[in-house]
Amino acid sequence: MHSGPADPGAPRGGAAEAGERAEARLARLLNTGPFDEALRAAVAASGLSLDRIQDRLKRRGSRISVATLSSWQSGRYRPERPASLLVLADLEEVLGVPPKALSALIGPPRPRGRRLAAVTDTRGLAAFSDSDPVDMESALRQVDTRWDEALTRLSTHCRLELDAQGRERGMYSRQLLRAEVDGPDRWITGFQRDDPGEPPRLRVEAPHRIGKVVENQAIGLGVAEILFDRPLSRGDIIILEYYHENGMPRPYSTSMQTALHVPVREYLMEVRFDVAALPESCYSYRTAELDADARPQERLLKPDAIGSVLAVALSAGPCRLGIRWDWGDSPPLTVGS
Repeated sequence: MHSGPADPGAPRGGAAEAGERAEARLARLLNTGPFDEALRAAVAASGLSLDRIQDRLKRRGSRISVATLSSWQSGRYRPERPASLLVLADLEEVLGVPPKALSALIGPPRPRGRRLAAVTDTRGLAAFSDSDPVDMESALRQVDTRWDEALTRLSTHCRLELDAQGRERGMYSRQLLRAEVDGPDRWITGFQRDDPGEPPRLRVEAPHRIGKVVENQAIGLGVAEILFDRPLSRGDIIILEYYHENGMPRPYSTSMQTALHVPVREYLMEVRFDVAALPESCYSYRTAELDADARPQERLLKPDAIGSVLAVALSAGPCRLGIRWDWGDSPPLTVGS
């Protein structure tokens, strides 16, 4: 049996070659990005599970959920707020990558805010504009959507309410609906947080009540049935009022947006700021088509005496409608999460 040094020209083992390829890929991704792929490669190279990574971060004083770490890896969310960037610095150390190697890949902050359910039909809920279709389809399969096509949306009013820190206190919604057949007895509403976190709590105005609720706590996704006080007859008109109230910590916002895929008779969008924390500037915007890169038409908005600004679409669509705002050099939110 030969026990001398290995022949340098002999073929190397598959494991060694795979390890070298993984190291080369990690080095390339840390140089070029994107952030989520680089993070996945760094986690894989470390050999640590997300649970073990979470534990090591906790020992360094950085608290983060496994769900948030997973969402960073998937590309659904990325660390942008000050506290998240502090966690990322510790994460780089835990994963054994150079300081700022991952944080340099994040780029400028993305607009943060509420994206509402897309209107793909004047009847029923249709689909979310900003959610993972797999998750949404799974949630919708667990509620009774048979009456979606039987309810025509005549008017919609959505009001996003912000607190003194620029965070979303909640969303008020008012729907004016008409039954096109006999029998509709419920409406489906959905919600999606911009960050991982507990979905908002739903309140429904009488005489209606909450039916089945399906939630995904890890990504802040939820779907709920709003049950009418009685089955409707064809031609009946009904008003629904409900409120999604966020728990703490509340999500931070700089925009509100929806997509109108078909003509809508009336869609009223409102943002109500706390009068103690008004933005430096605020604009409504609307695109003539659904393309996210389409150049929007903008209009300067000024909050009224109670802090509200409005944007309305009348017999409009397909288009995107939104309101955005800028806190300037002194945002009300001084500590991120």
